[in-house]
Amino acid sequence: MELNFKKSTRSGNDPNGCVEVARTVDGAAVVRDSKQHGLGPLLTYPSGEWLSFLGGVKAGDFDRAPGA
Repeated sequence: MELNFKKSTRSGNDPNGCVEVARTVDGAAVVRDSKQHGLGPLLTYPSGEWLSFLGGVKAGDFDRAPGA
């Protein structure tokens, strides 16, 4: 299965400072570390878990406290 990984536009031009995400045909999210250049481990999250995570990101649940 060919995966089309995408990197966040917020990572800028830094090729070593981000994770990349691909979606499978059933909606699961596959995450990898861009520093591994496709050779490192892949983490797979079912669609529901990934959507819940994204909802938390958008709601600010993972934002760092000032000065942290």
